[in-house]
Amino acid sequence: MNKPFRIGQIVPSSNTTMETEIPAMLMARQTVRPERFTFHSSRMRMKTVKKEELAAMDAESDRCAVELSDARVDVLGYACLVAIMSMGKGYHCVSEKRLKAHTAENGGLAPVVTSAGALVDALRVMGAKKIALVAPYMKPLTELVVDYIADQGFEVIDWRALEIPDNLEVGLHDPARLPEIVAGMNYQDADVIVLSACVQMPSLPAVPKVEAMTGKPVLTAAIATTYAMLKELKLEPFVPGAGALLSGAY
Repeated sequence: MNKPFRIGQIVPSSNTTMETEIPAMLMARQTVRPERFTFHSSRMRMKTVKKEELAAMDAESDRCAVELSDARVDVLGYACLVAIMSMGKGYHCVSEKRLKAHTAENGGLAPVVTSAGALVDALRVMGAKKIALVAPYMKPLTELVVDYIADQGFEVIDWRALEIPDNLEVGLHDPARLPEIVAGMNYQDADVIVLSACVQMPSLPAVPKVEAMTGKPVLTAAIATTYAMLKELKLEPFVPGAGALLSGAY
């Protein structure tokens, strides 16, 4: 049997969803494809989703990359979109390059995916020009996310900030509420709906429902990260039941 691919994740200490949704998608893929996966994490301290705490957390990502490279992971995912986007426009490129260099210096070279960069890249793959977006953050941080995405060339025609400051509470948000939230938005002219611009806000169960309700392709930060990881591993980016991006259409 071929050895499984080792999936490394740099995770905020209070994140409870990244290690749930990404393994769920890759385990679902295992039911229809031969490759197998194991999952390995290193954590950065963060409890409250505010700019100062996010910056302090991001400084720990270098240590996490080195720790995960000790395990010789095959790909490494940085699991906090807003931490990257709050550090300045285009910062995902800086972070990915720096963290990859740390893995190389430690003798465990691995490609690095950030959820922020993965979301932007996925929107390009999907041919999106206009998007509607849901985020759990307070309004000032959500505005930073909207501005970051706009700087990458996309028009955010409508967005909702759910204003949940505590990261544990973000992880407890009921994904069954998301279709109703989207129903109240101006999504009709959007090319893609970003159902969760956050890897901590659960959304996976709601993706098929929102796609059926709106007739639009639906993307989340976790779906985009999974797609990017599979591409880095040179594997077919297909996961059953995980939305348009992972349907094999792109």
